[in-house]
Amino acid sequence: MPTEIPDDEAVILFDGVCNLCSGFVQFVIPRDTERKYRFASLQSDVGRALLAEHDLPTDELESVVLIEDGESYEKSSAIIQIATGLGGLYRILSPFRYVPRSIRDRVYDFVAEHRYRWFGKKDRCMMPSGDVESRFLE
Repeated sequence: MPTEIPDDEAVILFDGVCNLCSGFVQFVIPRDTERKYRFASLQSDVGRALLAEHDLPTDELESVVLIEDGESYEKSSAIIQIATGLGGLYRILSPFRYVPRSIRDRVYDFVAEHRYRWFGKKDRCMMPSGDVESRFLE
């Protein structure tokens, strides 16, 4: 059964045990004043269902993925799209979409490959609380 995402919301899928990835989500939440983004870990049932729905591998947890307006964005494209969506100063990343994706993703892959060593890893996915909890899909 396809996962329903409201048309006016986008979903950020992230590695829930990665400190860098969880930190990125914690960075986005207060800056997403329009509450445009919802969140799910790549390890969750919802995350895996959304990946499968968009013909993305469900067993590779190496990328932030953005699902928005029926499209999926991975790696550097997801980061640029999210930054652009946050608006304001973060739109400064928007011109990087003109850098060839192969170059952008090489940098992204390098950081992803070393993220656990540099930033650490949690034993389990982060558990949101308070008003933020409603923004996470289960």
